[in-house]
Amino acid sequence: GTFDILHPGHLYYLEESRKLGDELSVIVARDANVKHKPRPILPEDQRLRMVRALKPVDHALLGDLHDMFRPIAEIRPDIITLGFNQHFEEERLQQRLRDRGLDADVVRIPGYPGSLASSSKIVERILNTRGPPVPPGEE
Repeated sequence: GTFDILHPGHLYYLEESRKLGDELSVIVARDANVKHKPRPILPEDQRLRMVRALKPVDHALLGDLHDMFRPIAEIRPDIITLGFNQHFEEERLQQRLRDRGLDADVVRIPGYPGSLASSSKIVERILNTRGPPVPPGEE
């Protein structure tokens, strides 16, 4: 996942994912690979460091720039969890894994029931409550 601007929805997803296995490995998306939504606000190395610091996470690594399946092949998980808003179809992903000799179940974790469970909603709320940023020199 992208894990940009960590929030309770991320923690919920990781806690629920952790319940499904003995250990939790997390692949953090590379900046260059985030194309289905706005570019991350935090750079990949900072997002990775934040994810590594979370209690449910046993291991975290950056994704591969060219092959999203390479780190999965290194980890060889029994289960892959998807967040409620990740753009993969479970069955299609499971078939692509099998095509590469990877036998992992794909499980979608439901969304966090609380408010402000997405980075874009947090940014929107900041802009609505604080207003847009003032350019340097115009304070």
